Amino acid sequence: MHDFHYVGNELYCERVPIESLIKRFGTPLYVYSQHTLTDHFQKLKCALSPLDHLICYAMKANSNAAVMRTLANLGSGFDVVSEGELRRVIAAGGDPKKCVFAGVGKTEGEIEFALRKGIYSFNVESEPELQRIDRVAARLRKIAPVAVRVNPNVDAGTHAKITTGTYENKFGVAFEEVEGIYARASKLKNLRLRGVQMHIGSQLTDVKPFEAAVRKVVPLAKTLSARYGFEFFSIGGGLGIMYKSALESADPDWWQSPQAKNILTPARYAETLVPLLQPLGVRILIEPGRFIVGNAGILVTRVEYVKQTGHKNFVIVDAAMNDLIRPAFYDSYHEIVPVARRNGAANGVISSDVVGPICESGDYFAKERPLPKVGEGDHLALLSAGAYGFVMASNYNSRAMAAEVLVHGNKAAVVRARQKLEDIWSGEKLPAWLK
Repeated sequence: MHDFHYVGNELYCERVPIESLIKRFGTPLYVYSQHTLTDHFQKLKCALSPLDHLICYAMKANSNAAVMRTLANLGSGFDVVSEGELRRVIAAGGDPKKCVFAGVGKTEGEIEFALRKGIYSFNVESEPELQRIDRVAARLRKIAPVAVRVNPNVDAGTHAKITTGTYENKFGVAFEEVEGIYARASKLKNLRLRGVQMHIGSQLTDVKPFEAAVRKVVPLAKTLSARYGFEFFSIGGGLGIMYKSALESADPDWWQSPQAKNILTPARYAETLVPLLQPLGVRILIEPGRFIVGNAGILVTRVEYVKQTGHKNFVIVDAAMNDLIRPAFYDSYHEIVPVARRNGAANGVISSDVVGPICESGDYFAKERPLPKVGEGDHLALLSAGAYGFVMASNYNSRAMAAEVLVHGNKAAVVRARQKLEDIWSGEKLPAWLK
């Protein structure tokens, strides 16, 4: 569930009308619901309560400081993939001792910084990485906590660009090689074998791939834990969200409907996995990102033109692929709704392509989507834009970054100001011979 809903014909975030935010802050505009962030985190925490567990929010999904402070205040740990992300955790008030450091290309500088800050563990992606971490730790006279990422070779059944758990992917160590790698790692004097980790992909809406991967890795984790005294088993992230019918899910009663019976909720996720994990007797880590923040955000945009060609009805808006790249990059679906609904059946719907102003044919948010008729000056909301939205934005076509707003009850605050155009090139310098 989430906190975007209509009051009459006006779209609200919690108790704040979206139109009021547009008047104050303009468009394109990201709007986040603090209550939704809190609710999703607490639902997952409650579902996993039978286990000794730690939720490490995957901040690559949305790294805004206000989002992260909200989660840090709830006791969340963080899954980071760069020194920059770890620095952002610290700046937002997060605890580095609750951070796991993932990613296939950790530099020596990043490893050193993470060790100095006392992170919980490195999720190690290869044997050369283990050797590098050991060398850096020896130089610093520290012991580095590590967990090898097991690639269970389980197809998550998700988009090819967000699957991570098969041997075709760059992530992790092949299942068959893991015991040998741990045996060799145990001889490296500056490593502490703290646990084992896995992750099979993103936006999974069926519990079966999770179950298959956990069933495959648990016996291995049990063997290795007995051998090396593990503290934890990380089962990664990947819990999916609703992108279609997203607005309907704001209704508390919707979750009792027949349409919702196959949605992967925290309760259904835990019901399957907790019995498999409890016998291990170690702490269970989970690294969700999209599940916590995806449905907690929207992107609001203004209709600039409606262009009819005889073949197409183009709704041209002021947001673009530089603001939200998922449709262009992944062919992803985002539900699009009017910020202010019009009364009367006469308005009707029309099959439309919602497109941005960037000079790329791939700059679109929807193709041949049945939408209410709109005109210049109307506003649309792209739902489920809280994850992999602003965090993947760019300045392509020298377009300024959108503003971000956090809503809490009847209050709203800018949590990132709209970028000034001149700031885009402020770091550029002309060489002497061009002056």
